[in-house]
Amino acid sequence: MPEKPHTPPPDRSTVRVLLRLWPYVRPVRGRLITAAVVAIVASCLSLVIPLVLKWMVDGPVADRDPGGVWLGALYLLLLGIAEAGLFGYRRWLVARPLSSVEARMRADLYGRLQRLPIAFHDRWASGQLLSRGTTDLMLVRMFLAFPLTFLLVNGVTILAGYVLLLAQDWTLGLVLLTPVLPLVFVSSRFERRYGTVARTAQDQVGDLTTVVEESVLGIRIVKGFGRHRSQAEAFRRLAEGLRGTELAKARLLALIWSVVTVLPELAIGTALVLGTVQVADGDLSAGTLVAFLSTALALRWPVESIAFLLAMTKEAATATERYFEVMDSPEEPEEPETTGSARPGTTPDGVRFENVTFRYPDAPEETPPVLDGIDLHIRPGETLALVGGTGSGKTTLTALVPRLHEATAGRILLDGADISLMEREKLRSLVSVAFEEPTLFSASIGENVLMGAEGAGDQELHRALGIAQADGFVDRLPDGTATQVGEQGLSLSGGQRQRLALARAVVGRPRFLVLDDPLSALDVHTEARVEAALREVLKETTALVVAHRPSTVMLADRVALLSRGRIAAVGTHQELLRSNAEYAWLMSGEGNDNR
Repeated sequence: MPEKPHTPPPDRSTVRVLLRLWPYVRPVRGRLITAAVVAIVASCLSLVIPLVLKWMVDGPVADRDPGGVWLGALYLLLLGIAEAGLFGYRRWLVARPLSSVEARMRADLYGRLQRLPIAFHDRWASGQLLSRGTTDLMLVRMFLAFPLTFLLVNGVTILAGYVLLLAQDWTLGLVLLTPVLPLVFVSSRFERRYGTVARTAQDQVGDLTTVVEESVLGIRIVKGFGRHRSQAEAFRRLAEGLRGTELAKARLLALIWSVVTVLPELAIGTALVLGTVQVADGDLSAGTLVAFLSTALALRWPVESIAFLLAMTKEAATATERYFEVMDSPEEPEEPETTGSARPGTTPDGVRFENVTFRYPDAPEETPPVLDGIDLHIRPGETLALVGGTGSGKTTLTALVPRLHEATAGRILLDGADISLMEREKLRSLVSVAFEEPTLFSASIGENVLMGAEGAGDQELHRALGIAQADGFVDRLPDGTATQVGEQGLSLSGGQRQRLALARAVVGRPRFLVLDDPLSALDVHTEARVEAALREVLKETTALVVAHRPSTVMLADRVALLSRGRIAAVGTHQELLRSNAEYAWLMSGEGNDNR
């Protein structure tokens, strides 16, 4: 099972993490800045309302002037409409550009996943990757749409509001400033603790996604073995863990929200009492007190929203961190074609393995290599069968040819060219592979097969289906080659999927062909027909075929026996039957397996 990704230390700077979004935000910075300016103007309009109230109380109300009161009410109405309109305009400004930011980030993540080595995908659970491309990017978009703007807007509003408060009455203004230091202290502690819990929750969402995905893809196994209860229990445990983490987030948010709400309210209450006393003593006008309290109340939301904005910001920071964990993972090393030796020569030489050793990158140093000093030559136009017991390294050896894994030592040559010096795109246009597990995509049968050869058409498609003996069942399908096979091709039988995978491997008439036990899921009669057609294909290519059954071995010109990561013997089938006890045992069926 893929291991959980490494969780970075929680004390990483939030600002530093979020600054990594700048390359994506830069193309839309103009609209975001305009939106921020519009929001600041709209927010500051709310601070004008108390000044209008002061004018109304000290003027028309005190003078008992109904016309002045109605005029003041009109001013208030116009200010409210303008504020609402500006906030709506801000929302319109950011909607389209932020959708494009999210789309670019998602496209970059998908592209990166295609370029990352197989070893990366072996280590990472698919649910963790899915959650980074969905939930995490949604959190980033929400941050760019709301907290990013309103942390600035609210900061400017609070600063402008306090300037107005101090200008109206500096003693009452100082009273309202008293909660600032406690709020800064509490907010910094909250941010640190909330970030840790938010990261845990996002990782748990990835684990939960993995369980759901595996259960859906493996629903036949779950139902076939009656394991729905155990799977439901596993899901319940993960869901309960996520629920506990979300409740911890809620407790932290409730605590900070309480503090951020109570302290300013106490300050406002104190200012109200002191202001009332000053009005009674004649030191302060009633209009000024009304304006002061209205300004203080207008600042309540900008102050109280600090907790909410900090929480969203921290969640966006952890989401950004998780996103860049994938984006920062090293891609497959690419060697440019700098010399002629990086291209297959005009003189055919087949495939050569020269002292090839392979050890998985994350394997402990003390463990023996999977492949150790492989020396093997597949002659031009020859088919070599690779035979060995479970764990001998057959599949690993075949994966080295198209560079799904990189050899730890030694080199592999195709017609004299070192594959480590080839561009992968060029290499994989020369080498075609049919894997042991036939993977199909949610596309038509024709699209699945033609993935094996760019630019191939209907003629090549039908030829490949004929070689794989797949044309018969494909013709009987409702839409023929246009039939959609569904996710993972599970609407087809194992043998049908394997025949389509074989057709995909041969559709492009590859120069080199690697087949990993290509006939294991076929019945005896279909296998015989496929073998007969495949013999004609093998005459035109240089092939390495992993074989477990004598019938598959008989397709080959020679056989190589792989034992404990080394080539133990090479010869014809009959020669090895007579001279090698291990090979004879494997071919007898007693030592044969399908791996």
